[in-house]
Amino acid sequence: MYCLVVSEEEYTSAKEFLRRINMYKSYSMELAGRTLTVDIGRVAAQANGAVFIKYGDTTVLSTATASDKPRDGVDFFPLSVEFEEKMYSVGKIPGGFNKREGKASENAILTDRVIDRPMRPLFPKDYRNDVTLNNLVMSVDPECRPEIVAMIGTALAVHISDIPFDGPCAMTQMGLVDGEFIVNPSQKQWDEGDLQLTVASTKEKVIMIEAGANEIPEDQMIEAIYKCHDINQTVIAFMDQIRDEIGKPKHEYESCAIPEQMFEDIKKIVTPEQMEEAVFTDEKQKREENIRAITEQLEEAFADNEEYLAVLGEAIYQYQKKTVRKMILKDHKRPDGRAINQIRPLAAEVDLIPRVHGSAMFTRGQTQICDVVTLAPLSEIQKIDGLDANITTKRYMHHYNFPAYSVGETKVSRGPGRREIGHGALAEKALVPVLPSIEEFPYTIRAVSETFESNGSTSMASTCASCMSLMAAGVPIKRMVAGISCGLVTGETDDDFVLLTDIQGLEDFFGDMDFKVTGTHKGITAIQMDIKIHGLTRPIVEGAIARCREARMYIMENCMKKAIAEPRKEVGAYAPKIVQIQIDPAKIGDVVGQRGKTINAIIEETGVKIDITDDGAVSVCGTDKEAMDKAVKYIQTIVTDYEEGLVLEGKVISIKEFGAFVEFAPGKEGMIHISKVSKDRIEHVEDVLTLGDVVKCVCLGKDKMGRYSFSIKDLKPEDK
Repeated sequence: MYCLVVSEEEYTSAKEFLRRINMYKSYSMELAGRTLTVDIGRVAAQANGAVFIKYGDTTVLSTATASDKPRDGVDFFPLSVEFEEKMYSVGKIPGGFNKREGKASENAILTDRVIDRPMRPLFPKDYRNDVTLNNLVMSVDPECRPEIVAMIGTALAVHISDIPFDGPCAMTQMGLVDGEFIVNPSQKQWDEGDLQLTVASTKEKVIMIEAGANEIPEDQMIEAIYKCHDINQTVIAFMDQIRDEIGKPKHEYESCAIPEQMFEDIKKIVTPEQMEEAVFTDEKQKREENIRAITEQLEEAFADNEEYLAVLGEAIYQYQKKTVRKMILKDHKRPDGRAINQIRPLAAEVDLIPRVHGSAMFTRGQTQICDVVTLAPLSEIQKIDGLDANITTKRYMHHYNFPAYSVGETKVSRGPGRREIGHGALAEKALVPVLPSIEEFPYTIRAVSETFESNGSTSMASTCASCMSLMAAGVPIKRMVAGISCGLVTGETDDDFVLLTDIQGLEDFFGDMDFKVTGTHKGITAIQMDIKIHGLTRPIVEGAIARCREARMYIMENCMKKAIAEPRKEVGAYAPKIVQIQIDPAKIGDVVGQRGKTINAIIEETGVKIDITDDGAVSVCGTDKEAMDKAVKYIQTIVTDYEEGLVLEGKVISIKEFGAFVEFAPGKEGMIHISKVSKDRIEHVEDVLTLGDVVKCVCLGKDKMGRYSFSIKDLKPEDK
């Protein structure tokens, strides 16, 4: 037996360690038929707030940390949200050379954005401390999506922390399977259902909506939204219980608000009437020029006041904001002079770009998108290596680009950022429900939206341009899709608000909401709601959805249909053509050949691309119809069993004393005995045939040796 002697300091430290690992708090609730469990104080104790959260077997560590001081030189709240997908969570080793997780996946980035949108408005507007919200996905249960676990965990981690936060908020996801709503659906139900809806709520209001839908009617979508809102209230009560028991007091912070006296001094130099005149224009460049002139005037006036000069940019921004909001809310005047429900001037055209497979341009005011569609065989399908075992490929890709010149700025392109990925994903989500099936249209499809000019809601313009571009490319989409954004300016009460159809950039910057809705005449295909206030009442949500429907109907009827009313019957001249045939899956090996010898020979000879699925579906892709027909004929010949009376055409590839060997297709040969070469008696096969001759012959069945034999001599006159 051994006895270890330690100092009093070491003993106290060890005792504290044991107390920490054994005295954590655990809380549970039932949520949609599964147990949600959160452990507080078990891990990550040095973060401002940390939650070890489980839903089913899905496990996520959600943490919230904040810096001690505001970040110098920023006029915004520096919030970062991370959703870290670890491949060990699904029992996989990452691909690639390094065999470790690299940059965030598209799904991770989109999840970051969904978490960010409801959380950001709930932090103080004058808070400039860096805040990082991190979610580490450690285990994934296919029945419980890690995204919803991270959303709840993030909100709770901030709620119990000492970081200033006007929460809590909770999130619920809703699926629709066989006409039935499913709360927090499994991954399979989410992927295959008709609705993918995420709703975040505070105690009173809806604060975020994100949806993809298979043409869901507006009233059904509203019903689903408020079912989520009701469930969110039970989660909020759970969060409040935890906060009341173990939450930390919120820390004080250095306010970055602009002093009211500064606004009074500015108004003496630039009157409200002058500011209104400066922003009241439909030309973005003119408005920016007016603001530059005002800025120079104020810089000169405050040249000796360093305190004012340090925050002058933010003060002018706030002055513009107050001016625009007053104009809209009190006077019902918009900066560009439009009516509250009026859409900016529209224009659309197709076939703008030569030689591409499909192109279209959509212009709405000073927002202009050119979309280009490229078609390719299914071999070009995008492979996805993520946590969702149900989704391993993506057949339709929508990419969005936002160059600096579109807003008159100079900036080097560094590839797509989170904004570009998010906008592309929204337009993609909008159009997926109307795409034809692979069986109907066996192509991989890529749409690229190039932003030529931007002044508000480029993602919705991308949806319109992409829809027309797909139709121009000959993609047989089921119905036309359009998108529009609805804005909001609120007053002192919930009943004091103005909804704005088709918001431009200024109304987005200074307003309270960017509510984007896409859909067909049948229903909604996608929603994305981004707000800057603490939530929306039901009349606002219902009003925005109704306003968006009215607007997208107008856009389709009065603009898009005038450019192209329906999909073209055939793909363009420069697009690859695809012929599909079905073969017996047992014959796939015959077509492929040993080590791909047979199929590669067909490809080399014809110049086509060939894709074969496990169920025997064969796609032959090319631009030369004659070459494609030849490849199809070869494949059909290879999979056809020899039987007596079968007539085939082939090339003489070998001549022997006893006969000739004919190749009907790569890897498919037959032998013609010398006695069957001609009706006349011949001494040598070479007297009639030479290498390379293309001949027709008929199968005679099996000879005495059990081998199939062929004959030119026995061909019927009608088969020659």
